[in-house]
Amino acid sequence: MAKKGIYKVVFVQLGEVYEIYAEAIYQSDMYGFIEVEEYIFDQNSKIVVDTSEEKLKNEFKGVQRSYIPVSCIMRIDEVDKKGTAKITSNDSAKVMPIANTIFEGPGKKSD
Repeated sequence: MAKKGIYKVVFVQLGEVYEIYAEAIYQSDMYGFIEVEEYIFDQNSKIVVDTSEEKLKNEFKGVQRSYIPVSCIMRIDEVDKKGTAKITSNDSAKVMPIANTIFEGPGKKSD
């Protein structure tokens, strides 16, 4: 398991770019996945509520561990402190999924 720290994980899911913070990430036993655990969300009570962070809190409520495909991950950073978790729309001109030939198997040719 990875050492304790704060990690910013940026990945693409269903046409949106997710930016989340977690205390534990590591390579999964399931081939081609990264495991993310111990999510960090803003615990401070504020008058101004960030709607995208609230959406993330609700989406990951009750989730102990996520398995994110390596092909969906754009970036993982170890950071000093937590930033704002958010979801942004995916502008296809700016974000392009990486072609992944690992899962096609040897000898397969695309038409």
